Amino acid sequence: MNNVHKIIVLFISMMFPSVLWAATHEVEARQLFNRTYQMVFGPQGSSLHYSVNLVGLYKAEGTIWYKGKKIRYEEPRYASWSNGITKYLVDKKKKTVSIYNANDQKKGSYMSKFQFTQDDYTYHWKNGKKYDVILIKAKHAGIKGIREVKLFLNRVNHYPVSLKIKLAFFWTTVKITNFKSGGLTDDIFKFPSHIYRSYKYVDER
Repeated sequence: MNNVHKIIVLFISMMFPSVLWAATHEVEARQLFNRTYQMVFGPQGSSLHYSVNLVGLYKAEGTIWYKGKKIRYEEPRYASWSNGITKYLVDKKKKTVSIYNANDQKKGSYMSKFQFTQDDYTYHWKNGKKYDVILIKAKHAGIKGIREVKLFLNRVNHYPVSLKIKLAFFWTTVKITNFKSGGLTDDIFKFPSHIYRSYKYVDER
């Protein structure tokens, strides 16, 4: 940066300090979010234990694995495997296995309510008492799915600790433990059909 540019930046920072700080702060927040996002959804894969409480109306707890387009989760009643092409949803109580196309988000997955496109949101961050907190808000009212997110991160390694997600007018809390990034093989996402031989299969493709 030459002297002229330095003078311009200094002048802007003196005349409009809050504007310059806000712009820098949002860039830093987005960068911090992107690093954590890649830990979870990057090609190396990840796993975590989750506990969801939707204002007392919906509760779930289990373990989930991600790797690219592949996803698997295991709960006391439900389990699901997706190899990126075909998705299998197991209902252990009804003893059924429903089969879907992997890109079908309308059926067989509560996760479809948590729609999220990164560029549809603004990003800010702050130091909480115990964690770093990224504040994410939808840019306009027409965005469906998630309206706001408060993402709490471990200050040392920036691993996700918990999420508070606003859907429409209510908040959902997701607590995260046992987070690991990397070390996943593709075998984890292969549906173990031999375990569910006695189940009824329903093809929804």
